[in-house]
Amino acid sequence: MKSTEQELKQHTPMMQQFLTIKSEVPDTLLFYRMGDFYELFFDDARKASQLLGISLTQRGKTGGNAIPMAGVPYHSVEGYLAKLIEMGESIAICEQIGDPATSKGPVERKIVRIITPGTITDEALLDDRQDNLLCAVYQQQDNFGFASLDIGSGRFIVNQFKHTEALQAELQRLNPAELLYPENFESLEFIEHLQTIRRRPEWEFDLNTSKTTLNKQFGTKDLIGFGVEKAEFALCAAGALLQYIKDTQRTSLPHLQSIKLEQSIDTVILDAATRKNLELTQNLSGGFDNTLADIIDCTVTPMGSRLLKRWIHQPIRNFNILNYRQSMIQTLIDSDLTDALAQPLKQIGDVERVIARLALRSARPRDLTRLRSAFALLPELQNLIAEMPSELVTKLSKEMGSYPELLELLEKAVIENPPVIIRDGGVIAEGYNQELDQWRNLAQGATDYLEKLEIREREATGISTLKVGYNRVHGYYIETSRAHSDAVPSHYIRRQTLKNTERYIIAELKEHEDKVLSSQGKALALEKKLYEELIDLLLPHLKDLQFTAQALAELDVLNNLAERALTLNYVRPVLSADRGITIEEGRHPVVEQVSKTPFIANPISLNDQRRMLIITGPNMGGKSTYMRQVALMVLMTHIGSFIPAQSAQIGPVDRIFTRIGASDDLASGRSTFMVEMTETANILHNATKNSLVLMDEIGRGTSTFDGLSLAWACAEELAQKIQAYTLFATHYFELTSLPETIPELVNVHLDAIEHGDSIAFLHAVHEGAANRSYGLQVASLAGVPKQVVENAKHKLHQLEVSSLAHKDTAPIQTALDFTQPETDPAIDLLNSIDPDELSPRKALDLIYQMRKLVVAKE
Repeated sequence: MKSTEQELKQHTPMMQQFLTIKSEVPDTLLFYRMGDFYELFFDDARKASQLLGISLTQRGKTGGNAIPMAGVPYHSVEGYLAKLIEMGESIAICEQIGDPATSKGPVERKIVRIITPGTITDEALLDDRQDNLLCAVYQQQDNFGFASLDIGSGRFIVNQFKHTEALQAELQRLNPAELLYPENFESLEFIEHLQTIRRRPEWEFDLNTSKTTLNKQFGTKDLIGFGVEKAEFALCAAGALLQYIKDTQRTSLPHLQSIKLEQSIDTVILDAATRKNLELTQNLSGGFDNTLADIIDCTVTPMGSRLLKRWIHQPIRNFNILNYRQSMIQTLIDSDLTDALAQPLKQIGDVERVIARLALRSARPRDLTRLRSAFALLPELQNLIAEMPSELVTKLSKEMGSYPELLELLEKAVIENPPVIIRDGGVIAEGYNQELDQWRNLAQGATDYLEKLEIREREATGISTLKVGYNRVHGYYIETSRAHSDAVPSHYIRRQTLKNTERYIIAELKEHEDKVLSSQGKALALEKKLYEELIDLLLPHLKDLQFTAQALAELDVLNNLAERALTLNYVRPVLSADRGITIEEGRHPVVEQVSKTPFIANPISLNDQRRMLIITGPNMGGKSTYMRQVALMVLMTHIGSFIPAQSAQIGPVDRIFTRIGASDDLASGRSTFMVEMTETANILHNATKNSLVLMDEIGRGTSTFDGLSLAWACAEELAQKIQAYTLFATHYFELTSLPETIPELVNVHLDAIEHGDSIAFLHAVHEGAANRSYGLQVASLAGVPKQVVENAKHKLHQLEVSSLAHKDTAPIQTALDFTQPETDPAIDLLNSIDPDELSPRKALDLIYQMRKLVVAKE
């Protein structure tokens, strides 16, 4: 909303001020503070009225036109902000910074911060168990630079990669609350589905500008010490992100003290389809129940929950770190301390985000009391850890730190239960500052004085109902009923007339009023100053406090995984440098918890002599569950967790791929089969011999011959060329002949028992191929009308009779024969005749002759 100087002159002074400030944030809702309300005007008012369901009113006229207006009370603004943030809106908060008593014209105002979905730190606006990330992406041809920042923790991560598949995987993993991209970004189709994307000027992504911005933030001459100097595409994204944060927060960012480059070699790579199919933190319906995180996340702190989800989405390959985590979990189990540690951890709360608000100077009084409680609980936690007979805990205990001086400071400075905000005072404890106590005593002593004045004036005037009162508009007053007006002394000055009463002021009361209001104002001003100084005293400890928060979150996660291992009967997997995956009596971590029947455990064995399992069996027999449980157990191993099995040995794994199920991607114009083939192509291009690949029903989205051909070729490629660990589930029974030519392939199946028209699934994995699909029985179980099932049985019989499959060996399914067909004498006879030359008698003889040939062949 740009306004020229000439246009501004047509408006009132207040509207001139509003429009000038609004021009700074034309695309952002401006919450303009007026008294006890935040007001919105013009288009902002119309938009807010629709989004929030608040009344749209008018405020006089300016420039000859009525001014649309909508407002929300300042004391309940957080609820409205939360709604707007959830919708992806950004809000500029404009506060009064001038003194109304000394201002000529409108009180001076300015934007103190801009709240966007990716930059919020307010407790009421955040999901405390989910990371809230601001991200930026930069593209140069097929190269992408990516940066992510959690302003609530100061965690600043960059990455760079090639190809859009990696970009999609990163977006799936991080699920950014807000994404910045340059004006010349070419791959918009991959980011348009996100709720909040911001188009930014190209110059903000300039490499030299970005390096300057980052060095200034970190106080360094170069970025070599962070190991990111050569990651130029990532630095372009990081610089733009940091500039955006500075523009919105309008304050220093002392908790952003480093930047880290993530590299794919450090992690087990999961593509977007794999994260979705394995239902790690979100199920296929978009909810959060019945996911891996839902089962294994019983952390007691929000920061612990967020850390565990980061571990789940980014499993690591560093065996040293994984062995450390496993050993810590084992130590916690052996020490029987999981419950004891959970109690103080639960009381500590979300120290990580408290520290961030402290750094941004937006910490509220109760944030300081939470910090105080955490300081008080640290010795108890360290004493408990000291009981553990392991040197592993030394590092963790040291990182937790100890803050007796800060604890003493906060105990002296802040009352036990302070108000939510500092604005009205009452936060700083008595005895902390002598001057503050003096001003408060003056203000509090006013109450005694007023009581004495009221008694004295009643006696002097003889008016028994006389009373002394106060309101914020008229100040102090002496009130009498109109019936006693004649008894009012002459030195009483009328201040206000009401329906049945009169209010007066006297010189003595006026003098006292000035003194009280002055002392209250001075006490409040001093208290706010002391509060800011208190934050200044805490800020030098910011880096140590961040280490403390990280250590507490890690302890919470490890303690949680120990509790889960005990409660859910998990075992410690062995990490091996030798290739292969061997698991005895493995179970699906989610299905076993939600199933109403006992879960059937199954083994898995993959190695260089047994690289691929061809899995057959009935629909609903458990093939997908079996495949997913293997992938989840491997993933859990690579976050350091124990797993649901009797025993396990896991070798090197660099990637996990899943091609399980598919649906139309109508937004991109892709059919189910196209989605299936796109995911398959990604696997075939990127899988290695150390990858774990799950392929379920490849080729089922097209015709039988096409699908079988594709499935056959994919299986050969994975087994012979890529040599990945592969679980290949299929209903194409022809694939069960592959182990005859490729010895590293093995057939396994899940069985079922048929009883009449019903079927019982055994869910147990056995060596060898299945002999049928039980498709009609499953259809019957699903409620397909009985007549339809009977008709299908009849048609199946017809197909079996006319099948091209070999009679003795073929499963009951149309086969695809890759050999040359034999010559058929009956067909040769037909090809040799000219129907137009046949008489009726010759035609009849020909039919008898062909019949003899067919019967002879059978």
